[in-house]
Amino acid sequence: MAVAGVGLVTAGSMVANIAAYLLHLPAGRWLGPEGYGEFAALLAAQLVLAVPALALQTVVAREYVGGARVESLRSLTYRTSAIVGVLALVAWPIVAWALGTGATATAAALASAPVLVLLAGEQGLLQGAGRFGSLGAVLAAAGVGKVVPAVVALALGAGPGVALAVSTTGTLAVALGARVLRPGSDATHESPIGVVAVLRASQVQLALIALTSLDLLSARIVLDAGDAGLYALGAVAAKAAFWLPQAVGVVLYPRMADPARSAGAVRTALVVLAATGTVVVLAALAASPLVPLLVGEEYEPVQSVLWLFAAQGACLAVVQGGLLATIARERTRIALLAWLALAVEAVLVFTLATTLTQLLVVAVSTAAVTAIVIGVAAVVTAGRD
Repeated sequence: MAVAGVGLVTAGSMVANIAAYLLHLPAGRWLGPEGYGEFAALLAAQLVLAVPALALQTVVAREYVGGARVESLRSLTYRTSAIVGVLALVAWPIVAWALGTGATATAAALASAPVLVLLAGEQGLLQGAGRFGSLGAVLAAAGVGKVVPAVVALALGAGPGVALAVSTTGTLAVALGARVLRPGSDATHESPIGVVAVLRASQVQLALIALTSLDLLSARIVLDAGDAGLYALGAVAAKAAFWLPQAVGVVLYPRMADPARSAGAVRTALVVLAATGTVVVLAALAASPLVPLLVGEEYEPVQSVLWLFAAQGACLAVVQGGLLATIARERTRIALLAWLALAVEAVLVFTLATTLTQLLVVAVSTAAVTAIVIGVAAVVTAGRD
């Protein structure tokens, strides 16, 4: 069942990820390094503000496994979406100022945050119910719905703002459509779970997303516009290595939430994630000569360091597996280790990194050490159940 589930979710994730990377390729070519740098930075900011969506999915899945009613969990989804919408509105001018991005483009990027929460609630229900075929279909549809409208807009000559706006519209359509895949419920109680539980899980997910985004966001500060654009393209390999094995955590998460099976599920997840990461790094090394051919000669400097970007993403995938285990068993204090790693990385970035290579070395080193520490802590903690 686990192997089949991983296959189904992986298929859906692969469609979504391929669509996402196909967005980066034309965006990099059509917008140029400077325009693409703005576009990529806004996508990273979008992901940070959407952290509650990632947290909500894990909480909904965990509570469904525990017997919570579907109606209660959907109510939690709506409340969380409303809160995230308000946060997006407040963050709008701050993000635009911090990243030096246009007001319209920034608003279009952040508008997706509450929409992603709605989608995440439906995905959490399917995950908790073990309906991995339906979940895979929703993941694939979400990827296509997000990317295809944006690519069409870019092809017609639109800028980052319009592309991000139509991308949000496509995601909303998928979120509404996912409601028809009602998981059914064997509920045994009214869920007492509230937004506070989502906030606790959010701080774990925020630490993870901040680790995956700090280098890309800071690239626009410590590097010139051209090098920041080069770094943004290389970071696509890091995102690929990070998101590619996400099906492992998605499928094993319900077992992590079960005290009787938690320890074995955590160990299995971390081993599979480490093995997958090794393969991805080797693939990036082999594929690096294709970079100038796919996106243009101006991105040639990325070729020699593409494998390092992949290594960063692979290490962060292991971190994600460990942190998912802490949410599943409500041991979220372990996330303090990730916050510590983030603080160390920030200090190193803003004191040592003045070139693309220096910034990348700091990011990879931090990710590797954090993966070891969080992985060991997750295994030890799960063994106590």
